[in-house]
Amino acid sequence: MSQDQVKGFVAAGFERVQEQFLEHLRSGEERGAALCVTKDQEIVVNIWGGYQDKAKQQPWQEDTLCLMYSVTKALAATVMMKLHEQGRFTYEMPVSEIWPEFGQAGKEDMTIKTLLSHRGGLPALDDVLCLEEIFEPSKQAELVARLASQKPLWTPGEGQGYHALTYGLYVHELYKRLEDQPFGAFFREHIAEPLGADVWVGVDDTLAPRIAEVEPPSTLKRLAGMLPHIIKGGTTEANVGRSFFKRGSISKRALLAIKSERGGPEAYNLPDVRKHPVLWAGGIGSAQGIARIFGMLANDGQFDDVKIFEEGFLRPVYQREGWSTQDAVLGKPLGWNRGFLKEEVGMFSNNEESFGHSGLGGALGWADPVNRVSIGYITGSLDWRVRSPRCLRLCDAISSCVEG
Repeated sequence: MSQDQVKGFVAAGFERVQEQFLEHLRSGEERGAALCVTKDQEIVVNIWGGYQDKAKQQPWQEDTLCLMYSVTKALAATVMMKLHEQGRFTYEMPVSEIWPEFGQAGKEDMTIKTLLSHRGGLPALDDVLCLEEIFEPSKQAELVARLASQKPLWTPGEGQGYHALTYGLYVHELYKRLEDQPFGAFFREHIAEPLGADVWVGVDDTLAPRIAEVEPPSTLKRLAGMLPHIIKGGTTEANVGRSFFKRGSISKRALLAIKSERGGPEAYNLPDVRKHPVLWAGGIGSAQGIARIFGMLANDGQFDDVKIFEEGFLRPVYQREGWSTQDAVLGKPLGWNRGFLKEEVGMFSNNEESFGHSGLGGALGWADPVNRVSIGYITGSLDWRVRSPRCLRLCDAISSCVEG
């Protein structure tokens, strides 16, 4: 298969989406990727192309899996909503009611809603964590104690900063206080398997041949792209880039809260890491699998006659729960509701009610309950920008097709 071929299916009226996807392959922006879109619980776009390996020897397949990075946060939010539906907790409940040790250092009254909405002041830790040590059994007690004793960077509920890495640590510990079943198993049993979605949070070696390599931009490419923004200012990239030159910057501390001994983003795709429930960046799935899960979220909790949530249960997520005109970490307007990202209108869709999560490098899982549309997008070529132009072009093409 040549680099500029697209395989799959596109329904009548969605041809522009395929054309945009093809352009990314032809231009070389995309080494390999897949996109799936559903409308009214029907797949209207399911396309893929390019290669799943850096050497360009293995063509991308329909069932190729890829790391989705922070799209995983929306999967975690979905699991938490399922526990909420089961009556395990309320979002207004203090975290300390479930996790008593958490109630210290100014966090005594912090609610679960505040924590999940990235308003708890915990985007960074006093000491940087090592990725390879986070799931070491001998390190668990120390890790949990550090999370519990951390002092917020602002008064909980009075500020907002993307908990890029720490979100998953806190949510996983909260989850373990509510449910004995391992997170990955619960997610598969209650969400993914009923929907027929090939998405996992923690995978074993049997899936390794299907998992695409991820390729972050080189340091030189990242610096070359970022420098003009830093000099000129006025963009999200400028806000983030400039923050790295400020001593004690919240953005810098948050984005570097966890480091790996074996590189940057690609370390999350190593077998000994991806087998764990890395709730902030470790979800792995196919584009179609992601689209099916977010299709359920876009259709009031149901997809293909499979009901995951009772009718009306998801509607509180349609509204913005928290919003900042310039998030303290990402340097742009955005917000969250119960752990789901709420973006600017026109970013991923044209409806404020839409929700989901983007991922480092461009991946996306998105639900638009107004148009009953979902998007699942995965890519092996990671973009350096906060919001990937490739992803935004695809979303713009989808919106134009949906809205006529």
